[in-house]
Amino acid sequence: MTSALFSPITLRGLTLPNRVVVSPMCQYASEDGSATDWHLQHLGSFSLGAAGLVITEMTMVSRVGRISQKCAGLYSDENEKALKRVIDFCKTFGVAKQGVQIGHAGRKGSTQPPAQGGKPLKPEEGAWETLGPSPIPFGEGWPLPREMNKTDLKQVLDEFVSAVQRADRVGYDLVEIHGGHGYLLNQFLSPLANQRSDEYGGSVEKRMRYPLEVFAACREVWPKDKPMGIRVSAVDWVDGGTTVEDTVAFAKELKKLGCDFVDVSSGNVDLRQKVPFAPAFNAPFAERVRREADIPTMVVGLITKAREAEEIVASGKADMIVIGRAAMWDPRWAWHAAEELGAETPYAPKTMPSHPKMRPQVFPNRAATTA
Repeated sequence: MTSALFSPITLRGLTLPNRVVVSPMCQYASEDGSATDWHLQHLGSFSLGAAGLVITEMTMVSRVGRISQKCAGLYSDENEKALKRVIDFCKTFGVAKQGVQIGHAGRKGSTQPPAQGGKPLKPEEGAWETLGPSPIPFGEGWPLPREMNKTDLKQVLDEFVSAVQRADRVGYDLVEIHGGHGYLLNQFLSPLANQRSDEYGGSVEKRMRYPLEVFAACREVWPKDKPMGIRVSAVDWVDGGTTVEDTVAFAKELKKLGCDFVDVSSGNVDLRQKVPFAPAFNAPFAERVRREADIPTMVVGLITKAREAEEIVASGKADMIVIGRAAMWDPRWAWHAAEELGAETPYAPKTMPSHPKMRPQVFPNRAATTA
């Protein structure tokens, strides 16, 4: 039986050996945006065989755009140099292709790292003024963001462009713009966070205007042979919030701009959300975006089992599956899933002694196929 999950997929000039992606996961381990030795370990481990594509955590376009003081960034030469060291390491010893997620926290910035409570910073802790489409706080006890004026809009767009250019110099194979999880571009899309009365607020066409402008500017400077996509929150899980119909309309416009994939998640723009967590709970949204916008999709959200992932891809719900905590739990997830599904997946050269075909005493079913 041929595995759909372990079949290759080509996006522009990039061919991935399988449909497994390690999700960007904020590590809160950077120093003024610069990667540290932790990132060598974290990303290096996944790059040996957790997936065909590993995406670096949301990497911020500016200091103001950070979630916390420990967030990764691509806003300085030092950031770029430190991240290049990590990605060069991953490419030297690993087999996975490398992507990066570029974003801006907007009104969800200026907080403690989650392990320290995740609450908004106090002035004595180094708090900074956050930005947003409207002066609406993320939740009770959160500061009012400053409503972005035309100068702010242009500056942040330019910061996204600069970060994408740095990502190319670092050597990334793919870029994902973060347009979900309640961060800045998602705030523009959601009527819960965006109550502007100008050309950037109101109807879904106006609310998507700024994220589309940012995406178009980034796509323009990113190499034509390299894929660029976006993560979205398909629904807000709050009455009056973003709907899947909004997301489909957004995806259709993104496709016109050269978007190569939509990474489908949901929620996190409003603390009142009621999310029905269950395995692969975002798959129906990814399927609808894929079908109605006619664009490749990734799907993230409590996908942990090989056969579950296989069914998602084989049935056409999504083109790729994205794992986060499952990869942390098992940094060789793709190896083990391939073995369960009777498929093959790349192993880094220095890890080949562990391949089942090299250990027929442990995997007797492999003896006949490797004789």
